[in-house]
Amino acid sequence: MFQATEPRSQTASALRLAGLIYHATVRHLRKDHGNALIGLIMNMMQTVIFVLAFYLMFTLLGWRGASIRGDFMLYIMSGVFLFMTHTKALSAVVMSEGPASAMMKHAPMNTIVAISAAALGSLYIQILSMLVVLTVYHVGFNPVHIHQPAGAMGMVLLSWFSGVSIGMIFLSIKPWFPGFVSVITNVYSRANMIASGKMFVANQLPSYMLAFFTWNPLFHTIDQCRGFVFINYNPHYSNIAYPFWLSVGLLFLGLMGESYTRKNASLSWHAKR
Repeated sequence: MFQATEPRSQTASALRLAGLIYHATVRHLRKDHGNALIGLIMNMMQTVIFVLAFYLMFTLLGWRGASIRGDFMLYIMSGVFLFMTHTKALSAVVMSEGPASAMMKHAPMNTIVAISAAALGSLYIQILSMLVVLTVYHVGFNPVHIHQPAGAMGMVLLSWFSGVSIGMIFLSIKPWFPGFVSVITNVYSRANMIASGKMFVANQLPSYMLAFFTWNPLFHTIDQCRGFVFINYNPHYSNIAYPFWLSVGLLFLGLMGESYTRKNASLSWHAKR
């Protein structure tokens, strides 16, 4: 009897957890904007502004010849989309509700649910924005042809996963050093404007410059994504294994740090703030 009921109880617990994460995700999406459509439009406008800014910069500086042979706007969007997905996931995780949050007073709620909701909410908004922007560009300007859509989408998810993993590291130390984490998060996000390599073609970089980029998991995912998007580009200086295993390692470290922080959390940490 015990063996028969145990799998059912585990399934019921998993379904309850999934339902809790779903409702927490919806709450996270509607937290900043009561109207979900407004939040989506604002995120889309941010993405469009990034794409147009890089298009103008490449055009004015004469860097268009250094891009991959193919649709130039698709080359820009392949970098901007992954950069935005990575950065937004990191920010969402870092800003998720911690162990001292008022939401943690509700019995079913816990920090893992809050982190999962923040990460999934960020992914949902970014994928929806990406699909809308690509659809508008395809219908209104130029047909979009992606050589391997599944592989390109995999790199989007890997960029999101790496952002979540790095965000977990920052989140685990945030209660101890909130000011430092705020600064380092901004510095990392700003540095990725260049360090992600979205403005460069990795195969065209000289070897002495590669060392400035190969440490960054986002550099690898963007370069690999362009290999999936363009039929005539084959990445030589990046791979998929490095960002994946680095993200897995950072995720486990972040979870261990978050667990330790949660056990030592105190409302008095924020008493003076």
